[in-house]
Amino acid sequence: MTNNSTSSARLAPPVGGFQEIEGRRIFVHRSGSGGPAVVFLPGASAVGLDYLGVQQAVSQFTAAVVYDRGGTGYSDSLPLPRTAAAVATELREVLRAQDIAAPYVLVPHSLGGFYAHRFAQLYPQDVAGLVWLDAFHRDWDDFMPPEASLAAVEQMAPGREQLDQMRPALRAMHAELLADFPESVRQALVDAKVSDAWTGVGIAERGKLAELATELRAGPDLPDVPVVALTVVGTDPGQRALTSERTLQEMHDGRMRMDAALVSGVSHGEQRILSDTAHHRLCFDRPDAVVQAIRDVIERAARA
Repeated sequence: MTNNSTSSARLAPPVGGFQEIEGRRIFVHRSGSGGPAVVFLPGASAVGLDYLGVQQAVSQFTAAVVYDRGGTGYSDSLPLPRTAAAVATELREVLRAQDIAAPYVLVPHSLGGFYAHRFAQLYPQDVAGLVWLDAFHRDWDDFMPPEASLAAVEQMAPGREQLDQMRPALRAMHAELLADFPESVRQALVDAKVSDAWTGVGIAERGKLAELATELRAGPDLPDVPVVALTVVGTDPGQRALTSERTLQEMHDGRMRMDAALVSGVSHGEQRILSDTAHHRLCFDRPDAVVQAIRDVIERAARA
């Protein structure tokens, strides 16, 4: 699936601005000062401004950056999905063009995990630490039941007609998640998130998950930097309606083992399990846990 629509490019972000990279505009919003800078990598169907609440908290003690990958959110359109290398090199160019000095603490959520790992493979010297927010892992299929394999997840995306039916429910969900955001940001973001352009992007980005995992398996493990993994084992009611109890339990067990393996691969790794939120709600329900994990990784990176 491709995303060649230009409508997303015409949406004006309520905060932040653009960095031009190879003739394309990339949305970026930075706040705070100091280092290492913290960089949020959104999940599929998410955008940089979804992490505004945690960004504002982190900016009290260091520089914090949210952005939209090319082809997503407020950034200019591109055909999707893209390789992890393309996303990683673009992010590095954005950070350099913005004069945000390396190394960085990368904070990937969901699909962002693939891109953070690729960034770390290509530019290990630019990574001070990682805060893994219930993120995808290249060995996902080794830990998950067949019903939740990457190939199966690719097939789960709703079609256009189904999306149209879901739009009122999506609007209500986003309005609730963003309830504490400044009004000037909240309304513009809710409207954008239920637009045709943005809902289609979320589906397109999930189009080749198995290929992304294969791309990552061809490269090295994470560099030996501090890592805190937040593993979410709460269940969203929507997911519960679509998935059997047995499969959900197998997915939770798999996720816990997968993140445990991830943090065991570095000298200063820690897993923290959260049962009081769901995957897509993590930064909205538990910003305290996210901010604390970031603070801890920064402190451990300074000691290391």
